[in-house]
Amino acid sequence: MYIGIDHGTTGIRFADTDERWFELTRQQARDMSKGQIIDTMLENFRASRRDVEMIAVTYSMGDGISSITPIEKVKNRGVISREGAGVHVGGGTNVYDAIAESGLPAVVIPGIHRRNYGHPCFKVYSHGASPEKLGIAYNAYMASGDEDFIVSDISSNTVTMGVEKLRMLGAIDACIFAPGVHHGPLDLQAIRDVDSGHITANDAFSTAGVSKLIPYKSLGSLMEALEKNDKDALWAFDTIAVFAAMEVASFQTLIPGAAIFTAGSVGSMGLVKDRMSSLLKKDIKALGTLSAAVGLAQIARDVHHGKKEILGIKVER
Repeated sequence: MYIGIDHGTTGIRFADTDERWFELTRQQARDMSKGQIIDTMLENFRASRRDVEMIAVTYSMGDGISSITPIEKVKNRGVISREGAGVHVGGGTNVYDAIAESGLPAVVIPGIHRRNYGHPCFKVYSHGASPEKLGIAYNAYMASGDEDFIVSDISSNTVTMGVEKLRMLGAIDACIFAPGVHHGPLDLQAIRDVDSGHITANDAFSTAGVSKLIPYKSLGSLMEALEKNDKDALWAFDTIAVFAAMEVASFQTLIPGAAIFTAGSVGSMGLVKDRMSSLLKKDIKALGTLSAAVGLAQIARDVHHGKKEILGIKVER
């Protein structure tokens, strides 16, 4: 069997190529022993160690490696530093180390960044997307067969990727353009707050989503408000959809005939997908919330079967 591990903002999802899955919160994963993590994984998949042929692991920004790399060859968990965008809890670290120490066959997936962009213009940005986004993009290809496509993953943050002729051109990270529920780019006021010492840049990024202007600070409370047609909730989801559509439209300048996909908890909402489709005047397919973990399992399978690259990202042996 083949397993993909999505180290996401709110939790860590494990899935196989049959779309069986389970999730640990980052706090649960932090508090478990490494042996408990492996046992929990095998129990949930009703598998033994000998059944596992390959695991695809993601960790943080994935900016310390440029290619898909055997876990035993990776230093510092594949990152330059744990500092930067996002909140460090410790669950992802514990899961990574559990897999690394287990002896199970595994590869580490890189983020999309300056050293592996397919289009030279994206090098102006140090980082485009964390590793699980490659899983989402590969799942889009596996689900559709399209070789030219754009994927916008929308939840706590918004990240959009462009693929042309099965080559990842680049990605627009949450700190660059479109906001999500929690994360977003630093605007002028945020820059002033950082410079004045009132807030760190990371905290500014982590609170720059649409929730900064409304009473609802979690996706759950925002969804409950939407069911009541609350004006703040309607504004929040419409704003997310508009800016996500703008990101997709920017990629259409490079890949004009591309198919368009959304993913993530917000990207899978009909309200958001339909609004984006109306703005872009093109049908959009939603991949769902499991696309990252399932796509990573599909990568694990194809790497095990000898693929030399995934969407233009080299596979090391």
